[in-house]
Amino acid sequence: MTVFVCSDSFEGILCGVYDAWTSRLGHDNVRLELENTGDLRMFAEYRRTEETPGKAAKVIGAIRKKAGQEVYERLYHASLSCEEQKADLIYRFLIYAFHVGPKVTGLLQVPAVYELFRLNRFVSREAQHMIEFVRFSQTDGGILFGEVAPVNDVIVLMAPHFADRLNAENWMICDVKRKKAVIHRRMGGWAVVDLPDDSFREKLKASADQTEFECLWKTFHEHIAIRERTNPRCQMNHLPLRFRPYMTEFKRNGSENN
Repeated sequence: MTVFVCSDSFEGILCGVYDAWTSRLGHDNVRLELENTGDLRMFAEYRRTEETPGKAAKVIGAIRKKAGQEVYERLYHASLSCEEQKADLIYRFLIYAFHVGPKVTGLLQVPAVYELFRLNRFVSREAQHMIEFVRFSQTDGGILFGEVAPVNDVIVLMAPHFADRLNAENWMICDVKRKKAVIHRRMGGWAVVDLPDDSFREKLKASADQTEFECLWKTFHEHIAIRERTNPRCQMNHLPLRFRPYMTEFKRNGSENN
């Protein structure tokens, strides 16, 4: 068994696919793994994938030509998953996709196709949930700032929605788990950046008006509820606890209110 090790990025995984495919070792004799994940396999040969734009571009071109744009988008969404096995799952899926073309999306009876569908669905659903649950605060500098802690790397999927809805605003959405953020410039584009540390929070202090509005929103949230009909189990089904630490209405003196 030859294991090709690639970086945890869409381009890195595609470069791993390129190296594994062009090795001519046979699909059953190769495997893709993300770097720094999994246990070493006995008697396996490990090869580090060299990540280059040319390799990724060739695989992207082949995907779009042989399988179509929809398959390409599903693969990109799957690459944002938190699952450690995603690189090899993507490789196994492409074996079928290159063989049967766009109709591969309907072959859910094939394990590799179903697994890709599962990853894509998991990532897409979480991105939609984050869009619904993210809360913005306005800073002294007029920047709208929101924090999220998604399981998957989905802030890049959230950005187009807010770039359209809040195009006239300067805003920033921070993924506190991965230390990265989407930054949007007023009437301009957006970009994903890595954050070296948490010092940016000190610079993004909420304005006095924002604090007053947060208090009003919390008061409204408390008084609109009908206490006799409170159903914590139902609430958790619609709004899991992991979303709440970054939602204004659940914050109480810097902590979450369950």
